[in-house]
Amino acid sequence: MLLATALWATGDRQARRAAWRGLGSMAAASAAANVIGKGLTGRRRPYADVPVRSRLRRVPRSSSFPSGHAANAAAFAIGAAIEMPSLAAPGIALASAVGASRVATGVHYPSDVLAGTAIGAAAGLAALRWWPLRPTWPAVAIRPARKAPVSVAGEGLALIVNTSAGTASTRLAARLAADLPEATIIETDAGELTARLRLAAASARILGVAGGDGTVSAAAAVALETGLPLLVIPAGTFNHFAADLGVESARDALAALRDGEAVQVDLGLAGDRPFVNTSSTGVYVDLVNARRQLEGVLGKPLAEAVALSGVLRHGRPHELVLDGRRRRLWLYFAGNCRYVPQGTAPAYRPDLADGCLDIRVVEATVLARSRLVAAVLTSTLGRSRVYRSWRASSVDVRAADGQPIWLSTDGEVATAESGFVHRKHPHALVVYRKADG
Repeated sequence: MLLATALWATGDRQARRAAWRGLGSMAAASAAANVIGKGLTGRRRPYADVPVRSRLRRVPRSSSFPSGHAANAAAFAIGAAIEMPSLAAPGIALASAVGASRVATGVHYPSDVLAGTAIGAAAGLAALRWWPLRPTWPAVAIRPARKAPVSVAGEGLALIVNTSAGTASTRLAARLAADLPEATIIETDAGELTARLRLAAASARILGVAGGDGTVSAAAAVALETGLPLLVIPAGTFNHFAADLGVESARDALAALRDGEAVQVDLGLAGDRPFVNTSSTGVYVDLVNARRQLEGVLGKPLAEAVALSGVLRHGRPHELVLDGRRRRLWLYFAGNCRYVPQGTAPAYRPDLADGCLDIRVVEATVLARSRLVAAVLTSTLGRSRVYRSWRASSVDVRAADGQPIWLSTDGEVATAESGFVHRKHPHALVVYRKADG
């Protein structure tokens, strides 16, 4: 957990993914080894055969087989190395040291450690079924006929830094100001974001934004209105759009700005409200609302995990009419372009300009909640009877009871009318991205 914290603190997106995958793999390995494995065995500890000076002061009383410590260490090492291969050698060395220490201190037999290591390695690899590895190359997009404006020192650029977003801060704003001395750098918070964006766009040739997906979505709406190219500095918690775009850091974004390299990408529309990633209603909206109540204390990632457990227990289905057909749903999801993998939670997009909406629904049939959880745990969601997915150019969405629909777009929740149309605006947004290859 200390290593995961250190990886997270670097601010590097790849390191953060390594931390999350390592911890997730470790949680799965711990459950398999300590709950299932030890629950099925009753092997005694070998500490009686070890010199007193080498023993632990507090000898565990649970079954010796398998080693939970070895399982956790191997799972974290494998999980982190999957995302960040440079961690493979030190991770395996540290996991081996953990396993050796369990034998040396007399709390495990070598076979316990080997079994635990196998469980941990399997957990790390199995996590790929639930959380697929993101490709190292960016999503496909269209190169515009003409280059975007070149700005070496920030000439013509108005850059808004949303300091209430994940890693955006006054320090980041100062660093960007040093790199772009001719740019107009404006610090703001979420409450004044849209107003500041509109004001900045009125006198700029290029609109820039530093923040997370919600911040980028707000900037995309203004860029669409004004016809300005958009510069995205990933500075949120997850930065899904920037990751699909292939902009991993401020350095990537500024390199593209100085070369005038950009792509055209699609925008989704929920009524008149643009979104760059996803728009949904149902349990996801409940999740976002519950997370917001907790994230000030727990932080966003942990708050989301806690909120999810509550929503799964207490959430209620929604009655919607999709293209004239009445449906009782736990979830209605619309993605801006096709997400993969198809049969599990959306992870990334291979194409940002495919002209389609990725529609996914979870039906609220008998035992739907239990079926959904079982399908997710067994990685069979794509074959579940409660799950449906298809591609569309537009979907007419209406509330069966005529009440306003709570709608989430790019992680931000707002009410909509009792009905709206999900549709696409193909190739609508010009965004800076370094040259392919």
